[in-house]
Amino acid sequence: MHEQYRTVARQGVHETEVNRSRFLCALAPAATEEEARDFVAGVRREHPTASHNCFAYVIGADASVQKAGDDGEPGGTAGAPMLQMLMRRDVRYVVAVVTRYYGGVKLGAGGLIRAYGGAVGEALDRVGTVTRRRYRLATIIVDHQRAGKLENELRATGRTVRDVRYAEIVTMRIGLPASDIGAFRDWLADTTAGTALLELGGEAYGDI
Repeated sequence: MHEQYRTVARQGVHETEVNRSRFLCALAPAATEEEARDFVAGVRREHPTASHNCFAYVIGADASVQKAGDDGEPGGTAGAPMLQMLMRRDVRYVVAVVTRYYGGVKLGAGGLIRAYGGAVGEALDRVGTVTRRRYRLATIIVDHQRAGKLENELRATGRTVRDVRYAEIVTMRIGLPASDIGAFRDWLADTTAGTALLELGGEAYGDI
C-alpha cells in the first residue's frame, strides 16, 4: 500500500466560460469505479440538454484505474486532458465531469483541450484537496478508572479517538501510522502504568 494519497476535500462544482461556451466541472471523491460511474450518470441526468458531459476518473492510491470519455467531442480533446490534469495534480479516488453548453463559437482541438483541462484545474483549486495517510487500526483496552483521563490525554496529543465503548471494560479505537506504533506502545504504558492493552487491526487510509 502507498503511504498516502491526495484526493478532493469534498464534492463541488465550478463554472468557467470560454468564448461563450459554459463549462461546469463537477468533482467528487469516489472510493470505487462503481461510485465514479454513478456520479457521472447523475451529472448527465442533471444536465440532459447539455452539449456534452465528458468525464475522467482515477481510482486507487496507485492510480490503477484510469478512465475518460469525450461524449461526442473530437477524440482526445476532452476526457484525455481532464484525466491528464487529475494525474498532474496527483489526485486519486476522484471523478470529474465537465458539462459543456455550447455557446456558438467553435474552439478547435487546441481550444477544447485547454478548456476541458483548465476547467478541472480550476475546480480542483476551488474545491481543494486533502491528503489521506495509511494507518493501522488499533484498539485500546483500559479499565474504567483510567479511561476518562486516557481519552483526554489522547485528544491532547492530537490523536483522533474514533470510537469509545463502555462495558465491563472500556475500548477505544484509534488510527496509528505504522512508524508510530512502537513509540505509542511506550507512551501508553507510561500513561496507564502498564494497565492498558493495545490490539492492532488492519490497515486503511484516512485522517489521523
